[in-house]
Amino acid sequence: MHCPLCQHHQTQHYHQDKKRHYFQCARCELVFADPNALLPPSAEKHQYDQHQNGPADQGYRRFLSRLAQPLMQRLTPGSQGLDFGCGPGPTLSLMLEEAGHSMAIYDPYFHPDRAPLRNRYDFVTCTEAIEHFYRPGREWQLLLELVRPGGTLALMTKLVKDKQAFANWHYKNDPTHVSFFSRTTFEFLAQRDSLTVEFIGNDVVLLQKAA
Repeated sequence: MHCPLCQHHQTQHYHQDKKRHYFQCARCELVFADPNALLPPSAEKHQYDQHQNGPADQGYRRFLSRLAQPLMQRLTPGSQGLDFGCGPGPTLSLMLEEAGHSMAIYDPYFHPDRAPLRNRYDFVTCTEAIEHFYRPGREWQLLLELVRPGGTLALMTKLVKDKQAFANWHYKNDPTHVSFFSRTTFEFLAQRDSLTVEFIGNDVVLLQKAA
């Protein structure tokens, strides 16, 4: 079984619960769910339809501010951005627009117009979405292509710590969560793809392309 992120041929069993097996790449250390356990698109969308987050939810705005605030501190005024995987109630894009930046949005289920994917941006945000990627290697390359030289890829996702923590981790219990990154995974990607990486708190990762 090849790693779905870096395509390395060496992976090993990492964990098993009542619903799925999980494996880990020996090179990039991505932890990923058994491909045979991935939900079909209709069932995946049904899960997403349960989400009720939106721009009027102040708690949701506070949650997103964990990424928005440090990102905005690093952006030049009037930057152009894309929120990738914005979900049914785009909110981060509105927060960044309120701060003076221009935003495009994309989501494969809720905003599937792929026209924004033909452009390049000063920054791309992807909050609580990268863990849903069935083919993270392909999606990662797309995210990189969307960012202009010198631009920033801003991610929010919970990070794998170790096997013991993973066994008791609620994050893995969501059936749409299938790709689990760690600091080591992002450090591998940063070195491979000539990015600088900065970790903020427990779940925000900022990666910058070389100019």
